[in-house]
Amino acid sequence: MRDFTRKLEALSNASRKIPNTVAAIAVNFSKERFRDQAWLDQTKEVWKPRKRKRPGGRSQTLLVDTGRLKRSIRKISATPTQVVIGTDVPYAKAHNEGAKGTRTVSVKAHKRAAHSRSRKGRKEIVKSHTVSAHSRKQNFNLPARPFIGGSYTLSRRIELHIAAEFTRALKS
Repeated sequence: MRDFTRKLEALSNASRKIPNTVAAIAVNFSKERFRDQAWLDQTKEVWKPRKRKRPGGRSQTLLVDTGRLKRSIRKISATPTQVVIGTDVPYAKAHNEGAKGTRTVSVKAHKRAAHSRSRKGRKEIVKSHTVSAHSRKQNFNLPARPFIGGSYTLSRRIELHIAAEFTRALKS
């Protein structure tokens, strides 16, 4: 009887720890997506590369400039029935799911140097001039680069972890 109650208590302790460890597994899985530059479901789906190189020889790593988005992924809540991870960064959803649309861009006043251009088959010389400040509409198409969400591989890791925890608790 003592052995049964000891094992029951070990199972109870294991089930109390599981939500927090599952949250840690999910957070680490999401952060791995940034390192791999790909989403991992049943197969690996590599993120679409950037169109232009970053200026100044800065890192070409996608979705990581300052690291704010990657650092912001954390456990929101963990209950015995549900674990929620997320981020509070406002642009996270657009990067995770992709976005398409138009936006208004403000252009500061600036000077243009003298240059030449071809127009209607003839060459023109344009004198230097000042462009006044203005705003304009700009189309954008941000490809989806998923880093957080449901994944077969993540679910499998969680299942294996839970099974191992309960097996370990029963063996103690």
